[in-house]
Amino acid sequence: MKEVYAGIDVSRDFLDVMVLPTQEKRRYANDEVGVSQLVVRLKKLSPVLIVLEPTGGLEAMVAAALAAEGIKVAVVNARQVRDYARATGKLAKTDKLDAQVMAEFASAVKPQTRQLRDEETEEIKAVVSRRRQLLEMLTAEKNRMAIARKNMKPSILTHIEWLKKEIADLDRDLRQRIEGSPIWRVKDDLLQSIPGVGKVLSATLLAELPELGKLNRRQIAALVGVAPFNRDSGNMKGKRCVWGGRASIRAALYMAALVSTRFNPVISSFYQRLLAKGKAKKVALVACMRRLLTIMNAILKHQRAWQHA
Repeated sequence: MKEVYAGIDVSRDFLDVMVLPTQEKRRYANDEVGVSQLVVRLKKLSPVLIVLEPTGGLEAMVAAALAAEGIKVAVVNARQVRDYARATGKLAKTDKLDAQVMAEFASAVKPQTRQLRDEETEEIKAVVSRRRQLLEMLTAEKNRMAIARKNMKPSILTHIEWLKKEIADLDRDLRQRIEGSPIWRVKDDLLQSIPGVGKVLSATLLAELPELGKLNRRQIAALVGVAPFNRDSGNMKGKRCVWGGRASIRAALYMAALVSTRFNPVISSFYQRLLAKGKAKKVALVACMRRLLTIMNAILKHQRAWQHA
């Protein structure tokens, strides 16, 4: 028997399915009943691969349902599918045609299957959180060492060395987890293509800021806590300041912005312009944090690696 491939075009209300080589076309409701019917039908066909496009989360239920039944699913970049469609002369765009193109893309390109389980995200998030906790302990122990009595220093030193080893082990574990997951590796590579963005910041963002790439630049800046807010009342014009947001992300972003002022040409020139205008270094650095976050948000949104002329 010939290998079976399928493409699913996901919209808010419907799931349009195309199966190759039988040319079977069906439409299901994008709800629990429709998804259940779709899964039953596709299980009978035993497809080699099913391709979907990300549609702002609308594809989550059907992708998870298919994956739970052991059916291989690839959620691919929409741009790749459209480029394939143009390359094969399919310029029209309807739900049914999109499903057909995705099925043909699955058969011709055979994209790598994505891991869609939430457990992986939660595990990586736990590793990042534990690493942050150990770093806080390490800082506290180093501070204690400076004022500790002589008879206590060996104990503190032993603990410091243990903490360093644990942090190194977590870094290695984190790297292996990210490199071993196709969907995380794609995002990780995109983020680390930016000068100044390293493994720690990339892992922190992927684990603790899933909204990255899905919001506009103002929303993502406010969410992290690097967007300035006015403090005005009547004729009084207060200083704009940042507050709220996710402290762990800001901490990692601060270090990355600091490095970027030296090694990232866009951030470096932006930082120097602000200083030339008389901005305080701290204010300029926070602005660089916001600019760097905006760049990362755009790169994940458009799925394009860093490019600078």
